[in-house]
Amino acid sequence: MTIPFTNNDRVTIELEECGVAQLRLARADKMNALDIAMFEALVEAGDALARSRGVRAVVLAGEGACFCAGFDLANFQSWQGAAAPDLCVRTHGEANLFQQAALQWRRLPMPVIAAVHGACLGGGLQLASGADIRIVAPDAKLSILELKWGLVPDMAGFVLWRGLLRDDSLRELLFSHRIFSGEEALSLGLATITDPDPLARATAMARAIAGQNPDAVHAAKALANRTLDATAAELLMAESTAQAGLMWSPNQLEAVASQMEKRAARYIDP
Repeated sequence: MTIPFTNNDRVTIELEECGVAQLRLARADKMNALDIAMFEALVEAGDALARSRGVRAVVLAGEGACFCAGFDLANFQSWQGAAAPDLCVRTHGEANLFQQAALQWRRLPMPVIAAVHGACLGGGLQLASGADIRIVAPDAKLSILELKWGLVPDMAGFVLWRGLLRDDSLRELLFSHRIFSGEEALSLGLATITDPDPLARATAMARAIAGQNPDAVHAAKALANRTLDATAAELLMAESTAQAGLMWSPNQLEAVASQMEKRAARYIDP
């Protein structure tokens, strides 16, 4: 198993034998702040994972003292006048580069688990929000920070927070741009689980997922992705179509056989 991605000074990927890809924001000296090179590396990494056979789960984490402190303000200061990118140009389907960096994790076929420690601010929180699951340290510091700088969240946050946050809670966090803890993130819906060692917890969860039928995992994620915007009739048909494709397939039969024989399953990767 290989991933067509070259590790660099912004993002690295290491693939475990079990099929878990460990993806790291690697700009620890800058608190993993998001600059253009980081955005480009993240999108390149997401594209590589989408093309890779044998990747069954992804753990998204930051090296050093924090997950991601948000947008690199030095980058913003260099965008005066004509140097600023045209954010309205759609470079990745319906999204621009910055939106794709966060949105892509939700759209990968395999589950993505974010392990959040330290600061997770502004764009960093939107990046983590793209994951399917967020394991957050209780003492982590999170914020929807953009209004502090006279801006709005624009990395697909308003798409990704649908179904996570209550409407009034989102507005309060937007308007106050206050910092809140991992514990409060759990009560708000922005954390799935709190754990003092989020990376270890995320890795254990990813390895457990990697041991399941990858066809069923992909189908379950695709169905979950449709719950917010599909009609009841569309979801009912999507369930039936997915199940019909899974039943009696080689991997589904292997799932049953491995359970009956009390052994590790030997799945064929899609």
